Amino acid sequence: MTIELRGIMRRFGAFIALDDISFEMPSGSLTALVGPSGSGKSTILRIIAGLETPDRGSVLLNGMDVTRATPQDRGTGFVFQHYAMFPYMTVRDNVAFGLSVRRRPKSEIRKRVGDLLELVELDSLGDRYPSQLSGGQQQRVALARALAVEPSLLLLDEPFGALDPRVRQELRGWLRRLHDELHLTTLLVTHDQREAMEMADQAVVIEHGRVQQIGSPLELYDRPANAFVMSFVGPVTRFGGALRRPHDLEIQSVRPDPSWRPAVVEGVARLGFEVRVHMRLFDGERIWSQITYADQQSRSLAAGAHVFVKAAQTGTWSQMVVA
Repeated sequence: MTIELRGIMRRFGAFIALDDISFEMPSGSLTALVGPSGSGKSTILRIIAGLETPDRGSVLLNGMDVTRATPQDRGTGFVFQHYAMFPYMTVRDNVAFGLSVRRRPKSEIRKRVGDLLELVELDSLGDRYPSQLSGGQQQRVALARALAVEPSLLLLDEPFGALDPRVRQELRGWLRRLHDELHLTTLLVTHDQREAMEMADQAVVIEHGRVQQIGSPLELYDRPANAFVMSFVGPVTRFGGALRRPHDLEIQSVRPDPSWRPAVVEGVARLGFEVRVHMRLFDGERIWSQITYADQQSRSLAAGAHVFVKAAQTGTWSQMVVA
C-alpha cells in the first residue's frame, strides 16, 4: 500500500500544528517520522489513521482519496507507546480481540493467533496475563494484536518509548526483521534519531509542523538540508562559526601548518570504542571531537594537553554556518 499526503494543514485554534505537509511512503517501505516533541508527528499519524481530519489537504491510499474515510475503512494497525492491553485477558485473548469483534470463526481465530504468537516469539506464553510479562514482551503482544486483523498499513507511535535502552535496542532489530518478512508499509513515529537511522528506509524530518527534509538516513546525515536537520540527525559541534560532525575534527600534537588552530584539552570521556575529547580554543570557543580509543591512547590525550585542531573538508554540509 502506498501512502501519500498532499498539502496537509491542521490548526488547533490559532495554533498551526501542521503547515503544508506533503510526502509519500512507497509500498512495503518503513518510513520514520522524526522530530522533537511537539513538532506535529503524532498529529500526522492520527490524520493518516483517520482519527483526525485535516483542515486542508488530502490523504491518499493506493491513489484513492481517503481523507474523510473512517479508520475501519483504511486497513491500518496501531502500536502505541503504552500497550493498552486488557489486564484480565490472557495474551492469547488480547491478540484475538480484534478478530473476535469482527466475528471471525473460532477455528480461524485460533489458527491466526497461534501463528502470530509464533511470529513474535511468544507462542509459549499464550496463557499468561499482561502483568506476568516484561515490557518488551508486552510490546510484542501489542504488535501481534495489531497484525491480527491483517492491516495493509502499520502505524507505530513511539512504540519503544517506555522501554529501557537495552530492550529498545533488541526490539528495533527484531521489528526491522519482522517488517522485511511481512512486507508491510510501516510508519514509525519517533523523536529518537538513532531509532530512525537504524530502522528506516526513508525519514521525514519535521519541525514546527513543517517538513524540513525527506531522504534516506544516510542522506540526512551526510547532506542535511539545513542546520536544524544536521543538529537533529547525529552529533554536532561548533567550530569556526559552523556546525561540524565531531568525527571530522582532526587533532594533532604538533602543528602541521598555520591553518590548524591551537586548543587545550579540557576533558576526555571514554564510551566504549568511542572517545570524546572536549577542548577549548584559544579564543574561548568550546568544541569536542569524536575519536577512537586507540587514537586517544596513541596520542596520550588527557586534560591539560596542548593540541592543534582542524576540520576535514568532507562535503558542503560541513560549511553550514550557524545562525
